[in-house]
Amino acid sequence: MASCLHNLSEYDASQMPCKGKVAKQRYAIAVADWNSDVTFALLEGAVQALEENGATQIDVVHVPGAFELTYAAKQFQESKKYDAIIVLGCVIQGDTPHFDYVCGGTTQGIAYLNAQVGMVPVIFGLLTVNTLQQALDRCGGALGNKGVEAAVTAIKMANLATCGCE
Repeated sequence: MASCLHNLSEYDASQMPCKGKVAKQRYAIAVADWNSDVTFALLEGAVQALEENGATQIDVVHVPGAFELTYAAKQFQESKKYDAIIVLGCVIQGDTPHFDYVCGGTTQGIAYLNAQVGMVPVIFGLLTVNTLQQALDRCGGALGNKGVEAAVTAIKMANLATCGCE
């Protein structure tokens, strides 16, 4: 079987909103402390990508685990201070159905927040993997850094209704 591994975090910087506009925006990141070797690398990638694209106003909050990301994102939304919110976490398959409950609950929670009218986008940066190696490949390894992808998505979604550098 041929390998299809490639870095998914590469993006065309010329297709991003202008840095002057992004510098005026505010971004929030909620990061789970569980699996911190992975999640802190995701956080580093997200912050770096936001800053490379002009963001200067970035607030970060740490929560115990992935399930708590929805609550943190909701608090950020309700503050009405942010243009986009990123949630970052990592759930690794184990021997019990706990994986299914945490992944499903978090996914449903973030989807619900995104469906609310008038609220800012919440970007889903939750790794749901079978092994630690799969997580490492996605937090700066062979498949790039999903934190970078989440940040790029946040910037694009915060600027979805606008174009140029107004």
